[in-house]
Amino acid sequence: MSVSSTQSFSPARRARRRPFPLHIVVFLAPAVLIYTVVMIYPILASLWLSLNHTADGVNTFVGVSNYQRLLGTELYVQPLLNALKNNLIFFGIHMLVQNPVGMLLAVLLTLKLRGTAVYRTILFTPTVMSVVVVGFAWKLILNPAWGVQRSLLTPLHLQALDLPWLGLASSALTTLSLISVWQNVGIPMLLFLAALVRIPEELYEAARLDGAGAWTVFRYIQLPLILPTVGIVSVLTFVGNFNAFDLIYAVQGAIAGPNFASDILGTLFYRTFFGYQLQPGDPNMGAAVAGFMLVVILIGLLIYLVAWQRRITEVQF
Repeated sequence: MSVSSTQSFSPARRARRRPFPLHIVVFLAPAVLIYTVVMIYPILASLWLSLNHTADGVNTFVGVSNYQRLLGTELYVQPLLNALKNNLIFFGIHMLVQNPVGMLLAVLLTLKLRGTAVYRTILFTPTVMSVVVVGFAWKLILNPAWGVQRSLLTPLHLQALDLPWLGLASSALTTLSLISVWQNVGIPMLLFLAALVRIPEELYEAARLDGAGAWTVFRYIQLPLILPTVGIVSVLTFVGNFNAFDLIYAVQGAIAGPNFASDILGTLFYRTFFGYQLQPGDPNMGAAVAGFMLVVILIGLLIYLVAWQRRITEVQF
């Protein structure tokens, strides 16, 4: 065999002799193991539970019968549709209020003002507070009997707004949504801020030389460059809102009153799985509600991925 042919085969031989990257497996194994135990296994176990019927401690495989009951019987379909509608409203308020406010705060924090770090800390503080503390505090504030709501509104001659906002079916869900916005606005604020600080200073300098104002800079420089972050924040908001449970439960309890006006899929799942008052729980139907929630979230993510892929294709061509 000639020298040239030997040299031509040497790279392939070296590639075959290359050792297996064992260090990658070593570093990834703990994370994969924890994620499997904490996330993957519970999801699969819940889906399997939703396909069974439990009687006298014995599980019997029934296929999609539980989902047919969930979507086809009045006992379940009416609460499910009500919870889904409320969840969409809950998500819509976060998208229309929380994310724009978070973006506005992020833009303001990019200005070179004194005390920016202090403002950032103050705005993010509610996010790290316990949901139970936040819910209890706002229940005290909005209580029409002994809360501070009346003492704050009276000097401003706004007594007409002194209403039991959490006790009215027409306002309970909106009030809870705004409380959630107040607590969690720091998350989109920091994500938008991280995207804004990566914008090169040269673009701002060029805009100032052209006489661009603050709105023009935001519309033509900042907003187009942070659109990927806007998509990420929207996805996180969607997934977080359709998994929401803790604030509604802390403020309104498992019944999510008044008259289920603030009931969302999370609280419906809790009542169905564990039961409430005199109604016993049904783990199989509760798992079916959880499976329905998973399908809704997957559909939302699929829509986002298709829209994002289409946008990338349009940009490339």
